Amino acid sequence: MKSNIVHGEKPEKFNGIDFKRWKQKMLFYLTTLNLVRFLREDAPTVSENEIDKEKRAAFEAWGHGDFLCRNYVLNGLDNSLFNVYSPMTTAKLLWESLEKNYKTEGVGLKKFIVGKFLDYKMVDSKSVMSQAQEMQLILHDLHAEGMEMSESFQVAVVIEKLPPLWKDFKNYLKHKPKKMGLEDLIVKLHI
Repeated sequence: MKSNIVHGEKPEKFNGIDFKRWKQKMLFYLTTLNLVRFLREDAPTVSENEIDKEKRAAFEAWGHGDFLCRNYVLNGLDNSLFNVYSPMTTAKLLWESLEKNYKTEGVGLKKFIVGKFLDYKMVDSKSVMSQAQEMQLILHDLHAEGMEMSESFQVAVVIEKLPPLWKDFKNYLKHKPKKMGLEDLIVKLHI
């Protein structure tokens, strides 16, 4: 009787953008397949004249697992990147190479997100709710990059970025004596 085991969803193809997110998804996927260890382990050594059947079997089992892991990672790459990384002989070498080449992407990412946050302006031509959700996503990205800010500051920023036609409501919110959380503000904007 076959067992139907459902593994984590296969991550989308990595095309060179947002390595951090793809990496987390790929690590989860490989964990569900019990293959993540091959990203960190070196092959066990067995000499040519090794007679010990257990060591030989362990070496062959490791080779099979490494082959699977390496190919799951390669198949998670866009075709243009597949050709670049397919010569890597082990999953560990492949993973280390990807990390080396794309980890630095995160350094500029923080500056990009901060710039996006500072430059964001709400406009009258779009729904305030959709724009508030865009702001929430930017704030979430800032949080994910370890850049914390108080909730009261976040609320003040969203209020300040309301579109020009919302000037009266903006003034009302600014002079409201009761402290308001971000969720409370979103509810008020929805009404």
